[in-house]
Amino acid sequence: MNILYVCHRFPFPPKRGGKIRPFNMIRHLSEQGHQVTVCSLSRSAAEADEGRGIAPYCAHFEMGHVSEPLQMARMVVRLPLPTPSSMGYFYSTELADKVALLLSSQKWDLIFVHCSSVAQYVEHVTDVPKILDFGDMDSQKWLEYANYKPFPLSLGYRLEGAKMLAAEKRLAKKFDLCTATTKAEWETLDSYGTGVPSDWFPNGVDAAFFCPTDGTYDPDTISFIGRMDYYPNQECMSRFCAQVWPLLRANRPAMKLLIVGADPSPAMRKLGELPGVTVTGSVPDVRPYIRGSALMVAPLNIARGTQNKILEAMAMGVPVVTSTIAAGGVDAESEAHFLVADTPQACAQAIMGTVDNPAERSRLAVAGRERMLSHHAWPRSMQRLDGIIARGISNFSKNTGGVA
Repeated sequence: MNILYVCHRFPFPPKRGGKIRPFNMIRHLSEQGHQVTVCSLSRSAAEADEGRGIAPYCAHFEMGHVSEPLQMARMVVRLPLPTPSSMGYFYSTELADKVALLLSSQKWDLIFVHCSSVAQYVEHVTDVPKILDFGDMDSQKWLEYANYKPFPLSLGYRLEGAKMLAAEKRLAKKFDLCTATTKAEWETLDSYGTGVPSDWFPNGVDAAFFCPTDGTYDPDTISFIGRMDYYPNQECMSRFCAQVWPLLRANRPAMKLLIVGADPSPAMRKLGELPGVTVTGSVPDVRPYIRGSALMVAPLNIARGTQNKILEAMAMGVPVVTSTIAAGGVDAESEAHFLVADTPQACAQAIMGTVDNPAERSRLAVAGRERMLSHHAWPRSMQRLDGIIARGISNFSKNTGGVA
């Protein structure tokens, strides 16, 4: 098949959540013998240079080059409009022109879109089967942000969430099948009642890359991994350091916390002034930090879809203590494969119960990796994707009488 694949972040190199899922889809489809043309955005010369590395994994790619000031202006312009500001942030006239040229100059067997914010480039197309992979339901993320932002910012997030919710419902009706990343996200999508068939397929983890080594770790070190310019990560670590960290240090004064992730804000860097806390900023490879930890924490209050950091830690045989909301994106069971705790006291207790008990840590390490191999392997997820694509094309044929 000749497939046009549109996504909101250029999917190479696959080093962050918004790039990992589309990259693995593109690679799989190409390996299946399909001709995949990738269309996405680059936000800097460096990102564009890195992005060209996708060439071996697709037949062709096109970039729309954008600048942050212009994209922010596009967001502001949409504030009084029904269109979500997010749509402005991911809009590029250059990319729109390139997509239009591709649509007019070639015959396509399938259009696949990852992320609702870029569905705008192809929503008008009616003569090609189309699948929209929402991934996460972004409207719910904005609505959740409103609960953590001060007034009047909270009103802005609530408005954006409402606008995005309306857009998600409208866009879903323009595709032949829609998907999400987790069962919970799919249930949200299905609750919209759009009449369009929907499904879900999970994120996987590269278990060969994220694998255990010799098992050596520091029993006094725990870690958190994630981009530190991302608000849910910032909120999580601010709260953890204020509420949980003092409890841990009172029980184990030698304990250390590594906060590992790119672009920490000044407030995040200031956490590094706390006893035992290190804020690393960007690192070339997060694996040594995770493997060297007794466990990884992911006590997020705001989490949609799958937290790849949890999958990666478990694949490396490092136990995870997380929150109920973050655990919902992982196909694993609390106590059996990882630990779930929501209050500061419960979180501290779960952490201490693991670092103080090597046998328990070993049990979670083995069980967590085995669960990743059986339930979050990319080949298994891509098998689900193949079935979803077949359904989407079949739905198109039924709705159009087989005429493209």
